Amino acid sequence: MELLTVLLLLLLGIVLLIIEFMLIPGITIAGIASVIAFGAGIVLSFQYWGTMPGLITLFVTLVFVPVFLYFLFKGRAVKPMMLNSDIRGKVINIDDQKIHIGDEGVSIGRLNPTGMAKIEGVSVEARSRGIFIDPKTPLKVTKIEGNTVIVEPLNQ
Repeated sequence: MELLTVLLLLLLGIVLLIIEFMLIPGITIAGIASVIAFGAGIVLSFQYWGTMPGLITLFVTLVFVPVFLYFLFKGRAVKPMMLNSDIRGKVINIDDQKIHIGDEGVSIGRLNPTGMAKIEGVSVEARSRGIFIDPKTPLKVTKIEGNTVIVEPLNQ
């Protein structure tokens, strides 16, 4: 009966760890309960059978569980659930596009406060200084921050 209790606690720890990794990632109740189940199984092993079997249980748990999880996630069982696509997009650099402070353009869509604008014939992500700008409003570049152009309406 003691052996069954220890094995069930260790198995519960593995199941909860898999739930933690696959269903609810992060430090959640499943992860904490997994650590508690592993700890209880190891402590009960020490209490039921003594030092040497307890150390063997501790060693087997510390070695077997990570190896099991490694092969589980590298194997074919989990492959259908994994995202295997490559991101082929790239960030357009504002400096390469020859857009400078003071250049003029027009908003493509509504800037509330972020949206798209066409400046010097190039479509870029634009941001206003907290105001909403309607589509097709003439704009002026006031600042360039990374890959975003800060604009204001020309009539201001």
